[in-house]
Amino acid sequence: MDVIRLVKKAKKGDKEALLQLIFAEKDDYYRLALTYMGNEHDAMDAMEEMIVKLYEKLDQLKKEEAFYSWSKTILVNGCKSMLRRQKKLVLFEDWNTSNEEPSSLTSDPYICSDQQMDIKDMLTHINPHQKEAIQLKYFHDLDYQTIATITSVSIGTVKSRIFEGLKKLRTHYRGDFGE
Repeated sequence: MDVIRLVKKAKKGDKEALLQLIFAEKDDYYRLALTYMGNEHDAMDAMEEMIVKLYEKLDQLKKEEAFYSWSKTILVNGCKSMLRRQKKLVLFEDWNTSNEEPSSLTSDPYICSDQQMDIKDMLTHINPHQKEAIQLKYFHDLDYQTIATITSVSIGTVKSRIFEGLKKLRTHYRGDFGE
């Protein structure tokens, strides 16, 4: 798929091109929204809101190759806005509750569920900024620049949040787990 070509077509009003771009990354968008919103219904609402904003603001995208980074930033900002409206902050609540393959190294659902509970418990021991940065880096495999753009901070701040968060986790759990 040629992202640049599709973005240029979408900018000219081709709705089908925009849908192709969105559907190519729909699973990544869903997982990202689910991480922030905590449940499937709110995650789908956030994705719908993102699609509308993408359609309305596509002409503001300056670099076609940055479409996915830009669209994920719009999704995250939409999620944060929805959470503010709901007066709640739920990160990582129903993580991996969809019917996808488990993302852990094992396919045993009981072990996978235990691992998810352990991860949720571990992440309660760090501040929300560190938690967000670690989730975006390790659960969504985003690079530092994209995380910096999404969270509106510098790359150095992102690296620091991840480093300090992992350091706190290591200290709290006395190095009993690998990175």
